[in-house]
Amino acid sequence: MTDSTTLVALVLGLLEGLTEFIPVSSTGHLLLAGHFLGFESAGRSFEVVIQLGAVLAVLTVYASKLISVIRAAPRDPQAARFLAAVLLAFLPAVVVGVMAHGFIKTVLFETPILIAIMLILGGIILLFVDRMAPAPRYNDVTEVPLGVALKIGFFQCLAMVPGVSRSGATIVGALLLGTGKRAAAEFSFFLSMPTMAGAFAFDLYKNRDVLDAGALGEIAVGFVAAFLAAVLVVRWLLGYVSRHGYSLFGWWRIIVGSIALAALLKGF
Repeated sequence: MTDSTTLVALVLGLLEGLTEFIPVSSTGHLLLAGHFLGFESAGRSFEVVIQLGAVLAVLTVYASKLISVIRAAPRDPQAARFLAAVLLAFLPAVVVGVMAHGFIKTVLFETPILIAIMLILGGIILLFVDRMAPAPRYNDVTEVPLGVALKIGFFQCLAMVPGVSRSGATIVGALLLGTGKRAAAEFSFFLSMPTMAGAFAFDLYKNRDVLDAGALGEIAVGFVAAFLAAVLVVRWLLGYVSRHGYSLFGWWRIIVGSIALAALLKGF
């Protein structure tokens, strides 16, 4: 592993951790950065494994709350319903992800212009929903009804298109369905745990024959960077969106997508 590959791995790991849980599309940022930096791993193994660092980050931050909910579930109907809501929201992604995995990885992931366009469109939608969403009916994440959770799960499926953003799709869906801004972000955190862990396991299985053992060093650097950055973001995000909403991330998407689209159209 050379100094240049270590630096690229560090940059991409930080990018993954900083963007995974905010509604700007970590996958879109990673793929665009990899394109412009000339970086591509065999079977996208680097991109797949460093996402596990982000999963472990949210598990670390929410470990005590998750454990308390699981322990309370047998005797607390609200805790049991919340766990069921998260699992129900996870199911649509399982079905669509398994059925469309090949198309997503071989076509959508290899189309940088599509990613840039989706960043811009998603930013516009996020700005609109942040201002025009209906008054919230569910301000506590454990209050989200099962039917609403399932609908949020279908919104999450939109993130199969890189550049849409898993957290962005779930947050927009939750806001439109009457969830408060803080609760929408928190539900997205909990939903990310089974979704990202499942995607990691499935991608690892599908790419088991093309994984590059020689890239373990750069993967380790990216993994640690993603974990540390994601811990900071998860701790910061809920307080920020409670006070300021999501407009910052909408503008971020539009600016990054516009710069990337202009560069791509010029042949970079």
